[in-house]
Amino acid sequence: MTPEEYVERVLTLVESIPEGRVMSYGAIADALAESSGRNSPRQVGTIMARHGGGVPWHRVVSSSGRLPPGHEREARARLLAEGVPLRGDRVVIADAGWMP
Repeated sequence: MTPEEYVERVLTLVESIPEGRVMSYGAIADALAESSGRNSPRQVGTIMARHGGGVPWHRVVSSSGRLPPGHEREARARLLAEGVPLRGDRVVIADAGWMP
């Protein structure tokens, strides 16, 4: 799989996250690991930072539920509007996490 194809796979997966649910960078990397030969949450984060504006980027959080860096206020508002459970400034992954 080429780097460009991996970017497309990440973005396609993020587009499929249902409203009211989230995935972590690591969960996305894990979901694509077998088919892509890659498994790097940091690479997923880089892809989201560079190319994620056209997909529901707010549904991608850290494994601890931390919101996307630099976009916390907007992500929080969007997630709350979708009914995602938050505790303080973090998503409750146990309740809102999703895997394809």
